[in-house]
Amino acid sequence: MLTLAEKIIFSVATLVSLYFTYKGVTRIIAQIGSGQGKINWQIALRRLPELTLRMISFQPVFRLRFWVSLLHGFIGWGFLTYLVINLSDVVYGYTRFKVLYHMGIFGNVYRLLADLMGMAIMVSMLALAVRRYILKPTHLSTRDATLLNPKARKGILFDSAIVTATFFTHNFMRMTEESFHLAQKGHTDGWQPFISAASRLWAGWDANAQMIGEHTAWWISLGVVVAFLPYFAYSKHMHLFFAPLNFALKPERKSIGQLSYINLDDQSIEQFGAAKMSDLGWEQIMDSYACIQCFRCQEVCPAYNTGKILSPAALEINKRYHLKTGGTDVAMLDLIPAEAVWACTSCGACVDICPVGNEPMRDILDIRRNLSMMESAFPKQLENAFKGMERNQNPWNVSQNDRMKWADGISVPTIEQNAEPDILWWVGCAPATDSRAQKTAQAFAKILNAAGVNYAVLGKNESCTGDSARRAGREDIFFGLASQNVEILNEVKPKRIVTTCPHCLHTIKNEYPAFGGNYQVIHHTQLINELVGAGKIKLQVTSDELRVTFHDPCYLGRHNREVDAPRDALKSAGALTIEMPRNSAKSFCCGAGGAQMWKEEEEGTARVNLTRFAEAKSTGANTVAVGCPFCLAMMTDAAKGDGGLIQVKDVAEIVAERLR
Repeated sequence: MLTLAEKIIFSVATLVSLYFTYKGVTRIIAQIGSGQGKINWQIALRRLPELTLRMISFQPVFRLRFWVSLLHGFIGWGFLTYLVINLSDVVYGYTRFKVLYHMGIFGNVYRLLADLMGMAIMVSMLALAVRRYILKPTHLSTRDATLLNPKARKGILFDSAIVTATFFTHNFMRMTEESFHLAQKGHTDGWQPFISAASRLWAGWDANAQMIGEHTAWWISLGVVVAFLPYFAYSKHMHLFFAPLNFALKPERKSIGQLSYINLDDQSIEQFGAAKMSDLGWEQIMDSYACIQCFRCQEVCPAYNTGKILSPAALEINKRYHLKTGGTDVAMLDLIPAEAVWACTSCGACVDICPVGNEPMRDILDIRRNLSMMESAFPKQLENAFKGMERNQNPWNVSQNDRMKWADGISVPTIEQNAEPDILWWVGCAPATDSRAQKTAQAFAKILNAAGVNYAVLGKNESCTGDSARRAGREDIFFGLASQNVEILNEVKPKRIVTTCPHCLHTIKNEYPAFGGNYQVIHHTQLINELVGAGKIKLQVTSDELRVTFHDPCYLGRHNREVDAPRDALKSAGALTIEMPRNSAKSFCCGAGGAQMWKEEEEGTARVNLTRFAEAKSTGANTVAVGCPFCLAMMTDAAKGDGGLIQVKDVAEIVAERLR
């Protein structure tokens, strides 16, 4: 179809375009490579089947905004389809050979798929353009108080406009080109219904006009792609390539909240945490290129939802916009204010919801490591908790000699009294020292004793796991506590560990393996279900109507994917469970995680715990059930402020009340 001169022009233009695209891509690769750590390419091979399924299904996108996600899905599926279509069109331009017309049933089906996807792409792009530029939903940007690169506020809209115009034009002209081809042949193609319908528009044109139409459409269709390629490396739509790489190459983690190990015995370490972008892991820098700028992470962030200046989306976008114009030497506090850093509850909602696998929470916790370890710049309210963990191995600063006072009058065997238990119960600091949480420990002890479980506790040998210290950036405190606890646990050699705190569960299960401690760890609601299922405890249903809504602890439901056990335990106790709108892995935070328990909440329009309690109250339940001592404290405070009409109880308390 192309003349010799045109073939030369197109070839040269493509080579020039690819050269500048290559320059842009190598810049990105260099920036990613400046981050910490090394890429393990073998991981990608193991993940290939799962990665392929994700790319085909676009499953991560559909967890929020279903209809909008469907439109994005059509564009994504169309993009994958058009990779072959565009290649065949280039071949046609140079050889006049239509590849897909000579491939039998495969070619037929592929032409049908391309025809349908072509229309789906255009309809979806128009719909999304109307949404973004006319309807202007507020969640596609961020509040003025949030730090966002000034170029980003207009740049995101401008970038989307360029991409939409480019690919709409490409798609429209490609289908037009094919319709002119059919018109020249004087027939329609049953495998291309939309293109065939368009070809009828040109049926009355003379052959020369039809040929010129095909020729022009071919040049516009592929020309805009060639022209766009160098810009692609600067566009947010690089996520089309970096999202799959993100899923393929992310370091393996036992949960979304598992933090990287720092060996504080290594005296050669000079930098803790992230002071500048190059201190981040390579995968954290790549996050900014994988980011879709969809603001889903912001939409589920409890801090942003309660009016604070933290936006995980703004952090990723700021990283990206700085990388466009500079390097990775920028200070992290130029990308996110310290106030926003300390507003994070480490709930993991941003990581869980991200459709491309980004981890803004990890950036924030790395910044905290730097602020706490290198600058001693942390909220002063945390000092008491730090001192408590350093001096008395618990943030409440209660003497270890008082660690077993909660069990006064209850038969609770220690490891000295029962050296080979089937279950080692890790009581946790809150159930051992906090007056309200102690009732949870007492209720669980009652359940274990009623079931005749062979268990023991560490008693005065149990220390804080160090979760709060680690989430506040104090790796030194965490390292000491973790090393001490692992040494004790390895001496005990527990068959199984049960915890009454999801934060303890998460730390022992997911973070202690880096210290040489590998254990089977379960939550107390899981053990309760086992005991009910085995018939070891009998529960009686009372005449009292118990309408319960369960608040999923972030470190149980989202970080460790356990959402059924608490609900099953409540149902066994005869409770009518009513779900809050945000539940299970999408639960809203109580506000205490990420060391927030020990400090004042940052300024905003509402408190996180009051926001969550209002949601619980709206269900009409008369009891809020929890499975975490932090959640228990936060929900109890909210209930008291509401007049105390709604009870707040741990699942263990509800079950213990109904023991026969």
